[in-house]
Amino acid sequence: MKVPMPEQTAYVFVFDGFADWEPASALAELRRTFGFETKTIGLSRDSVVSMGGLRVIPDIPLAEFEPDAAAILILPGGDSWMAVQHAEITDVVRGMESNHRPVAGICAATLALAHAGLLDDRMHTSNGAGFIEKFVPDYAGASLYRAVPAITDRGVITASGLAPVAFAAEIFRALAPERADDIATYERLYARGFLD
Repeated sequence: MKVPMPEQTAYVFVFDGFADWEPASALAELRRTFGFETKTIGLSRDSVVSMGGLRVIPDIPLAEFEPDAAAILILPGGDSWMAVQHAEITDVVRGMESNHRPVAGICAATLALAHAGLLDDRMHTSNGAGFIEKFVPDYAGASLYRAVPAITDRGVITASGLAPVAFAAEIFRALAPERADDIATYERLYARGFLD
């Protein structure tokens, strides 16, 4: 069996209350269809419990995460993004950008991207116009907000919490652009529930 290279590893940040369904399809297809390894990162190695009640033990703590060895960092939503800015995540998100690696945030995790300043000069979406401003006082990208399910701009992927399939498709496009036909098929199948 071929062992994926480090840069073929997709990382997802897990924390108490993370919205487990939001990155699920992306992670499953990254492993099954696109040949990526998937790993979890936590604030520590302590187990966390998702919004759906799944207990997850992170593969590595955030302190050991190396952005230059990641294919992508995926941030799922969860209520805690609205309660506090995680400075450690802000640093890691900026590290991903500095290393020209994609970073993806869905639902309230778009706030982490805004705290890092990545949405000030990129087209993006979130949980509705005005959502980011309520939680990120320094956010300066309101004119670049787009009312779409998901969007990518210069390596930053954002999605509404209502659009996990569109979110997954944008992740696939960022990591495997040569598989455009497969990605289009995935999107049609999972968005509609059947192939036409």
